[in-house]
Amino acid sequence: MGSSPQATGLRTRNSRKSKKPPFERRVTRYCVLLAIPGVVVTGVLVWLQAWALETKIVLLGAEVLLCLLIGAALHDYIVRPLQTLANVVGALREEDFSFRARMAVPEDALGELSLEINELADLLAQNRTGALEAAALVQRVVEEVEIPIFTFDPLQRLRLVNSAGEKLLQKSSQDLLGRTATELGVQDFLTCENETLVSFSFAGGARWFVRRSAFRREGIPHTLVVLSDVSRALREEERRAWQRLIRVIGHELNNSLTPIKSIAGSLHARLTQTTLGAEERCDFERGLEIIENRAASLNRFLQAYRRLAQMPPPVMTECAISMLVKRVSAVENRVTVEVIPGPEVVLAADPDQLEQMLINLLRNAAEAVLEVGLPTPGSNGSAANARQSRSPITLTWNMEEKDLLLTIEDSGTGLMNPGNAFVPFYTTKPEGSGIGLILSRQICEAHGGSLELTNRPDQRGCIARILLPTITGTSKNLSVEGKSQAGQPQV
Repeated sequence: MGSSPQATGLRTRNSRKSKKPPFERRVTRYCVLLAIPGVVVTGVLVWLQAWALETKIVLLGAEVLLCLLIGAALHDYIVRPLQTLANVVGALREEDFSFRARMAVPEDALGELSLEINELADLLAQNRTGALEAAALVQRVVEEVEIPIFTFDPLQRLRLVNSAGEKLLQKSSQDLLGRTATELGVQDFLTCENETLVSFSFAGGARWFVRRSAFRREGIPHTLVVLSDVSRALREEERRAWQRLIRVIGHELNNSLTPIKSIAGSLHARLTQTTLGAEERCDFERGLEIIENRAASLNRFLQAYRRLAQMPPPVMTECAISMLVKRVSAVENRVTVEVIPGPEVVLAADPDQLEQMLINLLRNAAEAVLEVGLPTPGSNGSAANARQSRSPITLTWNMEEKDLLLTIEDSGTGLMNPGNAFVPFYTTKPEGSGIGLILSRQICEAHGGSLELTNRPDQRGCIARILLPTITGTSKNLSVEGKSQAGQPQV
């Protein structure tokens, strides 16, 4: 294939440029050419004089030496400033903005060039500072947001992860960066449909909204993955839907239950005025009693569900977690509740709602323990059974970063179907209503916290983890609410 005329002309110009001598050599040549006519004329005039030969040679030598000195000074005066400016430009190319040209004076050709280079250096320094500050701000924002952010290169290797992403994957950035998405078990980030809801097994079954976008870094295409935990928002919408449904159903059922119960009571009272036989009267009384009892039971059932739809917002006050735990653990007397004290922590919470939440969780734990029975210390002669008999339920708390982590462990049956634990109206108990756990999580989330239920990994039983925000990590001056209960006996 033949080359284009533009390429041929470019090569010709480059070859011509490469044949030209350096700028310093050309300056030297011009200086020599400038001095030659004067030296020749002066030499001829000196030689024609009737002077001694030694005098002529000294004069000519002095003239040549003076021309060399003037030429060297002119060469240095022309080349040195250009070399200085080249060094300044080279420093700018290396992103070193500390150098400046000294000959920056106005109304001078070389000074104007120096001024322009200095202004360019100032502009580049400002742009560099702004870029560094913007990059630092972006990095800070990425680290502070509670949304997991990941970037992958074309080979699906992880190149960037923020602290929320490290927390999600439960590994540090040193262990994550450079590994492929398949090795990390997050290939679904890149294969799932963009802007969809996805559940990841390593995230405890939470639902995440996945957004992907492409960008270039150093000319190489990368993939940006941003995850948004929408589980709480979806649960809130689900709770509102249940509340609306409960209100509608409750209204309709009340409109029917009230006359049914009233009519059943009136008919039962009028039976005494009838002339029915004993057997027929017994059948009528039994039927009306069933109608009346079932109507009353259905009304109580409905009122229990209304609690889920009409729970008031929490009234925040300062309360000490130690006092709160002592009061709650004293309520459960069917099984032993062992309280393992943690650090003294002050919460901004509604004590009544928190007590109701902890009472619900302790009641569930106690009922699970009673289902399997309480082992005695000598049942199998093992120390493990002895420990379980002494403390089938343990309650403790600790600090996790800036939040309080309350943990309730039991040695009961555990969760048979963890996915349905927080489904409203779902229960495995014969007399359960199915709102205790969902009400507890609703209370916890209203306080800005979270509630998680999992089976114990080491043995049979369940673990409830409650995460709540705190006012202070440790406090010697407890709130008034905590002091007022200091006289209660310790459990």
